[in-house]
Amino acid sequence: MEKTPIEKQLIDEAIEAFGINDFGKATIREVKAIAAQAETASGIEFIKMEMGVPGLPPSDIGVKAEIEALQNGVASIYPDINGFPELKKQASRFIKAYIDNDLSPEGCVPVTGSMQGSYAAFLTCSQIDEKRDTILFIDPGFPVQKQQLIVMGEKYETFDVYKYRGDKLKDKLESFLAKGNISAIVYSNPNNPCWICLQEEELKIIGQLATQYDVIVLEDLAYFAMDFRKDLSKPFEAPYQPSVSHYTDNYVLLISGSKAFSYAGQRIGVTCISDKLYHRSYPGLMHRYGGTGTFGSVFVHRVLYALSSGTSHSAQYALMAMLKAAADGTYNFVDEVKIYGHRAQKLKEIFLKHGFTLVYDKDMELPVADGFYFTIGYPGMSSSELAKELMYYGVSAISLATTGSNQQGLRACTSFIKEHQYDQLDERMACFAKNHSIK
Repeated sequence: MEKTPIEKQLIDEAIEAFGINDFGKATIREVKAIAAQAETASGIEFIKMEMGVPGLPPSDIGVKAEIEALQNGVASIYPDINGFPELKKQASRFIKAYIDNDLSPEGCVPVTGSMQGSYAAFLTCSQIDEKRDTILFIDPGFPVQKQQLIVMGEKYETFDVYKYRGDKLKDKLESFLAKGNISAIVYSNPNNPCWICLQEEELKIIGQLATQYDVIVLEDLAYFAMDFRKDLSKPFEAPYQPSVSHYTDNYVLLISGSKAFSYAGQRIGVTCISDKLYHRSYPGLMHRYGGTGTFGSVFVHRVLYALSSGTSHSAQYALMAMLKAAADGTYNFVDEVKIYGHRAQKLKEIFLKHGFTLVYDKDMELPVADGFYFTIGYPGMSSSELAKELMYYGVSAISLATTGSNQQGLRACTSFIKEHQYDQLDERMACFAKNHSIK
């Protein structure tokens, strides 16, 4: 029997105890829990790549601003449901500085992380027209966003963009939009899980079709400016973060403090609604809310109010300070997160050396960037087989099957990798290759 760093029986029993029949369908949290349990039982450190959690200290600028706000007593005051005015102003300025798009402060609404922003946006989009009852995902994507729609009881459709890059994207999107049941399109850019970045020509296709078919684009910018192949760190200077907002007025941008500013614990972000969409009335909203039918008003005063009655008051001060410093040019947040790209480069080299492949490896003709995530496959192994097999080698990652991908492989996250683990991974993958007859 082949020898592995972790006893196979230990992993198999842990998976069975969780009642998981197909490990390729295990959630992020389940994979994390099983890895933690196996690590404790075996005494062998796991190389944990399943969780997309920031692995860097939070921005000092945000921490200081939040502490000062708390010392000034904001914890005792309900935040304005529309958001702290100075945060709204700085969010608008940040978008101009890094996307080169004009969006008024009114539409920049603080949310308790982009998770709440997407939930509220899904809910609002699903109510604008009873005939448009479906959200379309350009996948692969963040699994929990689909879970949000399941919780709501709303419908969604999805396709894997792997074979539909460039001009091919237009016909594929139209095949869905022409049916007339799509209310919104959602994708992340850079992408979670595969780190592909939609190019300008693709964003133009999405924007033009959104206008033509009157659907709303939800652009998830959780990994803002983290395409490290080009320098997106200079405010008010090209190149800018690519965005569909240059090609349609039907857009909502989801900007998070979690990854770009390593401020995940305070659950803070801004949902940025275009000026035109914010003030647009929809019959479905007017009917449901008795005359209050503009998208922005419903999003803020009905949906967000019902969900949380506002966003953490002190965290708004933190995000305001970070956005301001970034746009002022005194805080290079992109430089601070470039370490994720360096980690990805090292990790990819190790996996490739031992016979693995990169599943999503290109942005059209360009090699995909090194960043927060990357995707790996192994010849002859399905996503489920590879996810489980790597657990025997003390490596945890999630199956691409859980992200809406049709490809066989895993999502690997760089955020928790420690310096000594590169040698560990090299040794373990050498053992993996030997056991699987790859030289």
